[in-house]
Amino acid sequence: MKYQDYYQILGVPRDAAEADIKKAYRKLARQYHPDVNQDASAEDKFKEVNEAYEVLKDREKRQAYDRFGSDWKHGHEFAGAGAGGPGGFHTGGGFGGGDFSDFFESIFGGGGFEQPGGRQHRQQAPRKGEDQHLKLDITLEEAYQGGSKTIQFSLKNAAGHGGVEMKKLKVNLPKGSSNGQKIRLAKQGHPAAHGGEAGDLYLEMSILPHRYFKMDGKDIILRLPLTPWEAALGTTLKVPTLDGQVELKIKPGMQSGQKMRLKGRGMPGTVTGDQFVEIMIQTPPADSDEANEFYRQMQDQFNFNPRTLW
Repeated sequence: MKYQDYYQILGVPRDAAEADIKKAYRKLARQYHPDVNQDASAEDKFKEVNEAYEVLKDREKRQAYDRFGSDWKHGHEFAGAGAGGPGGFHTGGGFGGGDFSDFFESIFGGGGFEQPGGRQHRQQAPRKGEDQHLKLDITLEEAYQGGSKTIQFSLKNAAGHGGVEMKKLKVNLPKGSSNGQKIRLAKQGHPAAHGGEAGDLYLEMSILPHRYFKMDGKDIILRLPLTPWEAALGTTLKVPTLDGQVELKIKPGMQSGQKMRLKGRGMPGTVTGDQFVEIMIQTPPADSDEANEFYRQMQDQFNFNPRTLW
């Protein structure tokens, strides 16, 4: 019989502890298992690794191997442990041993492989890929109108060699999206190993600040600047909404901070919001002699104190 150095096969010293032997075996078994390694020589190497481990993991078998070398089995049988009896080492038909099965159930997700030699384990679908979570910046107009938007993002390399790959995807934004709202795109997440189903993609809406609109739940706030005479005398103006301009009648005597409601002009949804127009009176600057004189005339003309409540 050709002598096989089991210690050399596992890459451990002859005085290696049981834990080190098991660690070396797990590493090599993963490396050479035929379901993982498609090299033609991997199966033979896998058999050698398993045979070495079956001997060295067992204290009695290891002692017999250390003493008798290639004839360890006969010495072991002579010592009272028959090859087919308790403690015996079976070489025919697959790779027996509960430790082997437990190990591969742990690294391959509970089975799903056929061992060389014909022993069949329970098949199980490959694990699903990881889900991808992204924040998606959208404008207030996009949130209001909804519709399609093309996004680009990175995913783990589908080949499983590390790194990332870029992906473009057209997504449909719900009409009336709210800040923080999430949408799920099935099977658009990270790819899975061994042909499994890809994970899902979760997009969290993040509505960008607007130059003059502000959101308050489903309602929209617009601050409307008015001149003192527009506020005092009243006027009719065109004001913007998310659905275009509308005419707004300003009653005489409007004060800063007062709000006017445009019903149904807020964000759409199960309950449609409103748009509120907040009045902001702005005075022209007194940046000329004429303007200064005009304000002095107003001061003399009006007996008005806005702080009477203090």
